[in-house]
Amino acid sequence: MDNIEKMRRGIIRDMSEGVMAIGFDGRIKFLNNAALDILDRTEEELLDRPFARCFFEYEENDGFNQAVLDAVYDRTGTHRNAVSYFTGEVTKQLNITTSFLREGEDKIGIIAVLSDISELTELRDAVKAMEKIKRLNSQLEMRNKLLGETFGRYLSDEIVRQLLETPDGLVLGGKKQVVTALMSDIRGFTAMCEQMDPRSLVTMLNHYLGEMTEIIEKHGGTVIEFIGDGILVLFGEPVKSRSHAADAVAAAVEMEAAMAEINRWNRERGFPVLEMGIGINTGEAIVGNIGSEKRTKYNVIGSNINLCGRIESYTVGGQILVSPMTMARIDAPVTVVSMQEVFPKGVEKTIVLSNVTAIGEPYNLSCEKEKAELTVLRKPLTVDFHVIKDKHRDENVKHGIIRAISQEEALMETDEEIEQFDNLQFYIMPGESGDVPQKVFAKVMYLKEEGLVLRFTAYPRDFDAWYLQVIKENE
Repeated sequence: MDNIEKMRRGIIRDMSEGVMAIGFDGRIKFLNNAALDILDRTEEELLDRPFARCFFEYEENDGFNQAVLDAVYDRTGTHRNAVSYFTGEVTKQLNITTSFLREGEDKIGIIAVLSDISELTELRDAVKAMEKIKRLNSQLEMRNKLLGETFGRYLSDEIVRQLLETPDGLVLGGKKQVVTALMSDIRGFTAMCEQMDPRSLVTMLNHYLGEMTEIIEKHGGTVIEFIGDGILVLFGEPVKSRSHAADAVAAAVEMEAAMAEINRWNRERGFPVLEMGIGINTGEAIVGNIGSEKRTKYNVIGSNINLCGRIESYTVGGQILVSPMTMARIDAPVTVVSMQEVFPKGVEKTIVLSNVTAIGEPYNLSCEKEKAELTVLRKPLTVDFHVIKDKHRDENVKHGIIRAISQEEALMETDEEIEQFDNLQFYIMPGESGDVPQKVFAKVMYLKEEGLVLRFTAYPRDFDAWYLQVIKENE
């Protein structure tokens, strides 16, 4: 992010056009380096000072002053003027374009864009003047293309436009907005990092994130941040949408549906199969440029964003859990296959999450897939496991018996005190050398009389072969 900030400041500093912003209180609020050079003034002389006290000492600047005052008093449109400007030593010919600034529906000031056209006015030969103008236009097109391509790799198109096209795009600050947040995460990614070489891991992750980003932007979402394998997405800001809750659910459903093709691509290259969980929540949050003068980031913060992360933590691979606040804002028909009551940290009471698999008109998207049946084992598996809570593993070894199993789930009996949504770490697979067991992770989905229903969340790449061997031994 430091490199982006340096790049952005460098581009603004090196712009040939001068930019000056003036509030309706008459004070100069902003000048870039080009404006200071064109006006032959210092920032200390102009910034936050009344415009009327800065440029009225020379009669030669009456035209320049009037052009700015016209914009202040006539707030109906854009004004373009060619005026003379006297620095105290030389007279320049300036092209000045003035228009008003907005904050929401309110006009809060004016912006003046200055170009020094002294050299052009001295060119008596029309052919030379046209060549100069053509060259300047070509440079402007190249610069705009560079800006879009450079920033576009790090930020969404909508954020890039906000930074480059709005006068307050780079100003620190935020505003409260009702938005929908989506958070996704690959299950068992930490275990994959331990098993894959860095180049393959990054190749696999980049392909996954690229496919997900395309789907997100298709539904009007903005990627706020990649958190390792996780993605934080915002709907409703900066891309305005009245249907941001439904848009987020539609994006989530299409993201889950796309995992089949992503995993086909992974298998062709010898990469592991990925599973993704998604949490969605809607509510008021603070959105804007947050940070310091040296390090700024377009971000979203607030308790509703934190809750979105908590909701995502309850998911297993292939699952989309949606808060009741989001469900209440969706007009489109939604397929809910199950409900689960949770008590997230930081929330005063329990909430009921909806496990969504499809959304109807106008989206018509589904990620439903057949659930594998459990095979009852004639030779049950005796297993040892650890409980993981808040990412910390309890070192006390616990014991259980797996009575039935599929490639996705298992039914386990245990006398240990286990709670719903606990994460468990097993050593049930022999290692490659046969002496060190491999880790398998699972989440407790339901507590039943006959035992705990577990959903496998992370496992080694040879898990399928081990599972088939277990089934064969029980035939």
